[in-house]
Amino acid sequence: MRLITLAFLIVLMVPGSVFANANTGAVAATEGDTPHTARIVVIGDSISAAYGLALDDGWVQLLADELAAQGTPADIVNASISGDTTDGGLQRLPALLERHQPHLLILELGGNDGLRGQSLKQMRKNLTDMVTLAQNQGSRVLILGMRIPSNYGETYTNRFFNSFQSVADDTGAAIVPFLLEPIATSRDYFQPDGVHPTLAAQPLLMQIVLPAVQELLADMANLKTE
Repeated sequence: MRLITLAFLIVLMVPGSVFANANTGAVAATEGDTPHTARIVVIGDSISAAYGLALDDGWVQLLADELAAQGTPADIVNASISGDTTDGGLQRLPALLERHQPHLLILELGGNDGLRGQSLKQMRKNLTDMVTLAQNQGSRVLILGMRIPSNYGETYTNRFFNSFQSVADDTGAAIVPFLLEPIATSRDYFQPDGVHPTLAAQPLLMQIVLPAVQELLADMANLKTE
């Protein structure tokens, strides 16, 4: 598979930060006849921070809008920071969990670790620790996997990609194997930097995440009614 452009080799995320709430009014889970709203936290890098776009145009906000349109309630906190790594995410996560007590954590980190050639063993440990922290708090976890260009060598790139599935298998977390799958082979879906998805790409990213989120929310609703 041809992946994005050579600019992807330089940097995936540009420094900066985003912390925004996307609130919807639908019901995510029910206990008897009492409505509940699912609390979702997205912790990621610039792919989830809508780099180069208005935050409301990013896939995270589109996910909130779609869930609302379907009558599925969710309060989504986008805690993504451009340039973040699994090290940074692990440092930030305890405070996010304490503050928001999410039912679902969507974990989109690791791309920068790979692009910087960092230890994959450490990346897996960081991801595992984040999943475990969330699960211990009572959250479900959805991992959004990533690929890096083959220029890093077949062994490293394959180990990088497989790391996300390995963490999911070890922890029982749900996974979308490759977030950029719908757009990775088309340069038209990337901004001029060849790195960050365009406005037109955001609905496609939302659509690849949506089924996994719907399944997890439905499962949580079933658990509350049993």
